[in-house]
Amino acid sequence: MPLALLALAVVTFGIGTTEFATMGLLPQIADGVGVSVPHAGNLVSAYALGVVVGAPVLTGIGARIPHKRLLLLLTGLFVVGNTASALAPNFGLLFAARFLAGLPHGALFGVGAVVASRLVPADRAARAVSRIFLGLTIANIVGVPAGTALGQHLGWRYAYCAVSVIGLVALLALALLVPHQPRGPQAGIRQELRAMGNRQVFIGLATAVVGFGGFFAVYSYLVPMLTHLTGLSDASTTWVLALYGVGMTAGTLLAGPLTDRALRPTLYAGIILLGAALVTFYFTVHSTVPALVTVTFIGAMGALITTPVQMLLMINAKEAPTMAAASNHSAFNMANAAGAWLGGLVISAGWGWAAPNLVGAVLAVAGLGLAVTGGLLDRGGRPSKVVTGKDTAEPAQTAAPAPDLTASNLTEPDLTEPNRG
Repeated sequence: MPLALLALAVVTFGIGTTEFATMGLLPQIADGVGVSVPHAGNLVSAYALGVVVGAPVLTGIGARIPHKRLLLLLTGLFVVGNTASALAPNFGLLFAARFLAGLPHGALFGVGAVVASRLVPADRAARAVSRIFLGLTIANIVGVPAGTALGQHLGWRYAYCAVSVIGLVALLALALLVPHQPRGPQAGIRQELRAMGNRQVFIGLATAVVGFGGFFAVYSYLVPMLTHLTGLSDASTTWVLALYGVGMTAGTLLAGPLTDRALRPTLYAGIILLGAALVTFYFTVHSTVPALVTVTFIGAMGALITTPVQMLLMINAKEAPTMAAASNHSAFNMANAAGAWLGGLVISAGWGWAAPNLVGAVLAVAGLGLAVTGGLLDRGGRPSKVVTGKDTAEPAQTAAPAPDLTASNLTEPDLTEPNRG
């Protein structure tokens, strides 16, 4: 795997750290800007809103910018957003800064996934994409606990300063390690929007929203489940979340080679096992060891689904996969909001802290239905691989070389096989 993937993983590590560390620092942030903790929770929504808006908008704006330059610009915006978060003097400006920090999130993942897939042969594209997702999963093991601890001991502003430093390191790594990838003459916002109109792209995004809604219905309430039902202390939950990250890392490592070998079966199996794990957690949450094992497995299955969904969108978007790949992360954040809302509804209705597991299982079944529907509609013949760098080394409209018409190369056509078009 090329070293350029390491640079992309550093970017996603910073993204994962800034996205999730805010949740662990809400009491400190609330105290620092003079608001209540529930009111400070709107900062999480501000970041998510930035992701949903920024993924299609920034990808569209950058549709004709070469990929490497676009990655550098987006990472620069990421640094600016987190630096502004560290310096914000009041809640209003902090809210705006978190929205700004979220804007490049989806576009960075989308462009990064396309770049990663074009650095390797087509039969290793999913493995390359899964490597950049490793930055996000490792952030849950290392970055988020470290950022939370830093914010709790030195002040929440230092956590955002640390993320800005990670962004600067990522900028340097991108500049040194990622090769130039020119856009072809067909690149542009119209081409990207045309690709987004593909029916399979719509089904893929819907699968992400619904299927991952089940994942987030549980993740959003995991800490209160562990404290109220499993009996863990508040201090222990940080390490359980790190264990969750270990499961996500394992699932990501499995997702790459499995997706390269069999994309749709990997997607179907991941959603089925996720639904089964959520139902299992409904019963094991009351016992410490079984609960921790189940939590790790849920993390693994959630991550296992990420790569095949990403690759499916890139394949069906064909020659303009960037916006589809970026919009996938808008879909993830919509799933986050929808899953948290539905999980909260059943808790408020008095069904108990474990009830979001059942909601998640139902959403997983619905997501499986969408994925299978897409698979049945795909049987008409979709492209077998994403367009890689070897496929796009020359612009799409470059004329083919003139054939060699010397006598030694002139042969009679083979008429033993019918014309297959």
